[in-house]
Amino acid sequence: MTGNPEFRLGLIGDGIGRSSAPRLHELAGRIVGRSVSYVRYDLDGVTDAGFEETLAARGRDGLAGVNVTHPYKERAARIVPIQDPRVRRIGAINTVLFRDGAPAEGHNTDHSGFVAAYRAQMGDARPGAVALVGAGGVGRPIAVGLGELGADEIRVFDIDPARAARLAAELTTDEAPVRACATVEEALDGAAGIANASPIGMYRYPGNPVPEAAMGRPRWVFDAVYTPRDTEFTLAAAARGAEVVSGYELFFWQGVHAFRLFTGLEVDRDALRAALAEPAGA
Repeated sequence: MTGNPEFRLGLIGDGIGRSSAPRLHELAGRIVGRSVSYVRYDLDGVTDAGFEETLAARGRDGLAGVNVTHPYKERAARIVPIQDPRVRRIGAINTVLFRDGAPAEGHNTDHSGFVAAYRAQMGDARPGAVALVGAGGVGRPIAVGLGELGADEIRVFDIDPARAARLAAELTTDEAPVRACATVEEALDGAAGIANASPIGMYRYPGNPVPEAAMGRPRWVFDAVYTPRDTEFTLAAAARGAEVVSGYELFFWQGVHAFRLFTGLEVDRDALRAALAEPAGA
């Protein structure tokens, strides 16, 4: 590694103390033979202005880039330049590259990571009619990904009806119409797939975002939550015979794609999976 500069990276979000992102990126660096440092910047309880200052400060500190997570992905998209028209349409970013000490370019590897995770588990199978729970910074890239995968219809529910209506209005297409639903039961009715893009189920927000009585028998489900890896939602769906696209797969693929953007390097995915499977500190 001598002679190669260190890639300095970070993660900005709320309640990120258990995030495995530092380990993924540092292991990826080790695999490609480069030094990588990755620091969490936990803004739990900080104002939006605090997020903007933290983001700007990371550029001034000389970081190559940062990941952005809940609840700042949509806000980041409003203040960071975005070149990719698809990412502008999504309206949320999770990866920021710095140039000359300033946030220079926003990307969304949640979108590409979800598509990769779905295809790895489901192959060429179309998603069918999908209930999407959550219309925020994760729900938006998932909705666009579902459209690209050939979903017949996307029925979105959010505890904030205005947010669901906004997603439906902005992301619907002739190929994959998006409809805002007043209740989660309306979204679930007869759905072939269910995607949880809300934080419900993670260690800070335990529970199941989908009432089990209304779950039916979906062909497949996806949960963006990866801490814990097996959630109440995915366990209940698996018990009904559904294929599960886990949040861990989204975490893995979006991380691989972000690492490539940060460093310009491709990491051996099999080697990275094996390294992540080892106990931390091994």
